[in-house]
Amino acid sequence: MLTHFTNQQIADLEERRRIAMINSLSGFKSLNLIGTFNKEGKTNLAIFNSVMHIEANPPLIGFISRPDSVERHTLENIKQTSYYTINHVNKDIFEKAHQTSARYKREQSEFDATGLGIDYKNNFVAPFVLESPIQMGLKLKEIVSIKSNGTQLIVGEIVDLYFPGEIWEYNDIIDIEKAGTIAGSSLDGYHTTQLIKRMKYAKP
Repeated sequence: MLTHFTNQQIADLEERRRIAMINSLSGFKSLNLIGTFNKEGKTNLAIFNSVMHIEANPPLIGFISRPDSVERHTLENIKQTSYYTINHVNKDIFEKAHQTSARYKREQSEFDATGLGIDYKNNFVAPFVLESPIQMGLKLKEIVSIKSNGTQLIVGEIVDLYFPGEIWEYNDIIDIEKAGTIAGSSLDGYHTTQLIKRMKYAKP
């Protein structure tokens, strides 16, 4: 039987039910840990399911930060230092990654709280996640305000990229499935994936 919700019925749902429903509608999402630090050198780590490709040349990656009406340590740190990392979540670390969504105090590093390892590479100033198979170091390019709901699109350019050489395929695609990268659904679902088929470039 088909279920139907009007806009008003969605709005009338209890907040947590509404959040769970709407967060599940966009389908499977990427899962990444974003590593930052503040001007005092204290590290921060948080899981995000909104990371997206923006452009290949220059290599731009974006993610959505929720409204800064409350403390947003990731956003605040990026504004202070301009550098951060994006690290894929795999099935070996997803439980620790999930724990980074807890509201730790500013002075508490999620690296310490969850036991995830800090990795510094090539004089890049922001912390990578040691256990992550695919790691990106980024420099902030711009912050775009989304007026509809007060969120912000954070756009960064990839400065450094690290991944296991064996997952770089003959067609130049990085096989994230082979790397063990997993996907998310809603705010609490974690999924492994299976490729059905890789299609050719579509032409009329």
